[in-house]
Amino acid sequence: MGKDAKAKDSGSKGKGKQTGGGGDENSSKGKGKGGKSADGLGTCTYVKARHILCEKQGKINEAYKKLEDGWLSNGDKVPPAEFAKVAAEYSECPSGKKGGDLGWFPRGKMAGPFQDVAFNTPVGATSAPFKSTHGYHIILSEGRKN
Repeated sequence: MGKDAKAKDSGSKGKGKQTGGGGDENSSKGKGKGGKSADGLGTCTYVKARHILCEKQGKINEAYKKLEDGWLSNGDKVPPAEFAKVAAEYSECPSGKKGGDLGWFPRGKMAGPFQDVAFNTPVGATSAPFKSTHGYHIILSEGRKN
């Protein structure tokens, strides 16, 4: 638990219009700034999130388009229940059966880009699609705590 001073600003903050590819940054290595940003992003110890995982970029883009058409293009936040429906339909992760729910997880449990995006997406916001070693993801941030 003593890793909460490892803040990292990966530049992936929520609802950008990027599609795919842009998340291949190196895994969170080294020490961040220990940041005290005004919004508290990146400084918490635990995050509660849902995600959609797809092996193919085309499939994750299709899922993102569904979220975009329903909510994101209007500047709305995707309701967790609606994100869960899209996750159940598109996600290739076993968590898809639970609406993509990953529950609460600590900093250091998830690998590289996934952790960076999960800990830097504001609560209630949906990330743009990004790539990790496991495939392509979209994350819905549902909470954060120390």
